[in-house]
Amino acid sequence: MEHTPEISRALADVGPRLQRLRAARGVTLAALSETTGISTSTLSRLESGQRRPSLELLLPISQAHQVPLDDLVGAPEVGDPRVRIKARQVYGSTVLPLTNGAGPIQAYKMILPVTRSTPEVRTHEGYEWLYVLVGRLRLVLGDRDMVLEAGEAAEFDTRLPHWFGSTGDASVEVLSLFGKQGERMHVRARPRAREKQD
Repeated sequence: MEHTPEISRALADVGPRLQRLRAARGVTLAALSETTGISTSTLSRLESGQRRPSLELLLPISQAHQVPLDDLVGAPEVGDPRVRIKARQVYGSTVLPLTNGAGPIQAYKMILPVTRSTPEVRTHEGYEWLYVLVGRLRLVLGDRDMVLEAGEAAEFDTRLPHWFGSTGDASVEVLSLFGKQGERMHVRARPRAREKQD
């Protein structure tokens, strides 16, 4: 049977993955054989790539190591790409994760209540990009205090003292992209032309 390169690669990686998992857990081939009912020679050939992996072999090994079958196979990801959004309350704001948690950058939709209007600046590792969907967002960043209108964006290093919330007039809805280790989104908002001063 002909396989795609991705499937062939996944099948070739099963043996080494099984060997690393068993070694990391300090389990001998004999002990695994006793638990699974698979002979030591078959287990050895499976780990060395001389035996093709099958469900009949992988299911008992998966059960013995108490890991999902997907962890043993490392199969290419397929299926439903939709993120199951589950809102949660964080400091009185509604936060809806728009990414599944994997990867360095996470996306959120936030609904900030009108009552979130008193600045409480903080700092932490990371880099944030904000886009105002609805309402007016007050952003305090270092010694700057500004208001962003719907359709405006801001990005900043979260090691700077910062806070954002409502202006106190109404709630505000924001799209946020956040990179924990300071990953930049490389999204640039076009700055507004500065008004001439008298």
